[in-house]
Amino acid sequence: MEALLKLFGGTLNSITSKCMVLLVTVLILRVFLFPGFDGIEWSNLVYRSPSMSSSEFGIREFRFLVVPQLVWGLNNQKIAFARACLTARILNRTLLMPSFSASLFYKEIDLLQPMSFDKLFQFEKFNAVCSGFVRLGRYSGVLNRTRVLEMTKGSGRKWTLERDLSQLKEYSKGSYDDYEVIEILGKNPFLWHDHWPLNDYAKVFECLVLIDEFRNEAERVVSRIREIGNNASMEPQQDRSSFQPLPYVAVHMRIEIDWMIHCKKLEQRLNTNQICSSKKEIVETVRNIVISLKKTPIVVYLAVADKLLNDSSIMEDWGERILPYEKKKLGVEGMYNKYPYLIQSAIDYEVCLQADIFVGNSFSTFSSLIVLERTHKMIKTSVESVCGTDVRWPSYAYNIQGGESNGAMRWITNMSESSLQTISYGTNRVYDCKGHI
Repeated sequence: MEALLKLFGGTLNSITSKCMVLLVTVLILRVFLFPGFDGIEWSNLVYRSPSMSSSEFGIREFRFLVVPQLVWGLNNQKIAFARACLTARILNRTLLMPSFSASLFYKEIDLLQPMSFDKLFQFEKFNAVCSGFVRLGRYSGVLNRTRVLEMTKGSGRKWTLERDLSQLKEYSKGSYDDYEVIEILGKNPFLWHDHWPLNDYAKVFECLVLIDEFRNEAERVVSRIREIGNNASMEPQQDRSSFQPLPYVAVHMRIEIDWMIHCKKLEQRLNTNQICSSKKEIVETVRNIVISLKKTPIVVYLAVADKLLNDSSIMEDWGERILPYEKKKLGVEGMYNKYPYLIQSAIDYEVCLQADIFVGNSFSTFSSLIVLERTHKMIKTSVESVCGTDVRWPSYAYNIQGGESNGAMRWITNMSESSLQTISYGTNRVYDCKGHI
């Protein structure tokens, strides 16, 4: 107490001095008498300066970033969302929930049907899984909506990767950082420069969990597929006590009209023949994979945009012991049709992600993101199993020949990539544990 008297001038005459002594005494007693006390944490008593970096205290909750509406296909929008999150991370700001686009219109902005993030993915789950890395906020958390700093992204060849990164760093400090909200104007975030390693994107994608309604719909489809496969595998067996559930194969079958037009042009421009695949070529590749499994019959789920399909023979010529199913034959077409394009794609994505074996096109963003997530899941489960012969969740690229499974190329994501370039725009240099082929 004498030390405290000296600290406050040796007198307790003023009320302020008495209060300060009491406060210090209580804090000292708290440290010595209740070291394990799990009430208010000391970190909560520290004033967090707006200039403190995210590495010190996590992403700030009261500095925000606004980005343009996300457009194009589901997985282009997911990449755009992840890029927006990582941009907010550089600025040490919370990303205000961006709008996805429920429809597939590309140019008619008024027809894009904006959909809030939390109508598709779980908001609280995202922040819980991504805690300390990136953070989402709601517009209701903004105090001053009138004082917003507008930040215009540069464009053209002169707007280099270095200039873009320099702009982001500049807006993360000084007078720019005094603004509660920064709004980035201009093009879709998918088209922004990419400053982040592939692992950072994988962390964001891991935090994206569909809301219960859509997860349940996906589980319904998966259950139906497994039920068909299990019933088929039990038919020839006398002793059903030895029954073993069979795996199912999901094929992202890119033979729709819009894709074939796009891929033919891309093949001409890149001078390659390893982008487009006909229905016959895909069937042959899948058949070779199934033969190598030595387990039949096998249900093959065909993930295809039915409205854009121009091939009514999709269910034919798969051969014996391979059971092809699409939405209509599964009896789930009505469920899909009640949702807009974005939701249909999200459900199909989940069905393909859960498949025991996935076969896709390495120039498709949909396929590439599925393989990324499956690779990430394998690594988290067991690093040694990623390149094994009996690996869980294997994936294959049907548009590239020369693999070990009778021509089918094994496909995993090279998680050491310094950017998302190959996933965003496709590649025929597939990483298959031996390197890029």
